[in-house]
Amino acid sequence: MFTRNVVDRRARDRQVYEYALLRAVPRVERGECVNAGVLLYCRGERFVAARTHLDEARLLALDPRADVAAVRAALRAVEAVCAGGDAAGQAAGDDAGKRFRWLVAPRSTVLQPGPVHTGLTADPAAEADRLLDLLVR
Repeated sequence: MFTRNVVDRRARDRQVYEYALLRAVPRVERGECVNAGVLLYCRGERFVAARTHLDEARLLALDPRADVAAVRAALRAVEAVCAGGDAAGQAAGDDAGKRFRWLVAPRSTVLQPGPVHTGLTADPAAEADRLLDLLVR
């Protein structure tokens, strides 16, 4: 009985989240990419965040002329939209869900979102860090 109550409480404490990888695509016409970050949205916690890490050597292996500064700037812009506030520009007044949906919309640029996946977590910020370590670094 005790074990079942502990398991039930843990299940109730966890929230559904959605995430997508951010992919750096230095030459869109080739379709080659390097995972450069993760976006995570948890509706129950009103949480949206981006965790980023650009492996410059891997990016340059795909395209020695890749504009590393532009990719880094695009990653910073995504982080700013997730954080909200004045740095988010036009998205500043949008809720977390709307900002996430805008960021995961398909686009053909140097920084592209991958498909959206789901999971369960009790700590969305820690889950974003875990996914970054697992899928990007």
